[in-house]
Amino acid sequence: MTRPEAVRFLRTESTMAYPDGRLLALREGMLHVLAPDGWTRLRSTRPPGTTWLSREEAEDWCEREGWDLRLLDKVPGRK
Repeated sequence: MTRPEAVRFLRTESTMAYPDGRLLALREGMLHVLAPDGWTRLRSTRPPGTTWLSREEAEDWCEREGWDLRLLDKVPGRK
């Protein structure tokens, strides 16, 4: 049996502004969205229509959108 990932990634539905959706991350029960200045905490529950992504799928999304892959390792946790 494998250990669960410390961070789970999600993608929002496509919109006109974000044709490939936006990347979300769930860590320690806190939801974050990848924004131009890094990860921003969302004070809401998982938005409807989001889909779970594997780490590899999140990496593919970052490459497609031009984001630095190292951001996937910098999702904030509880302090």
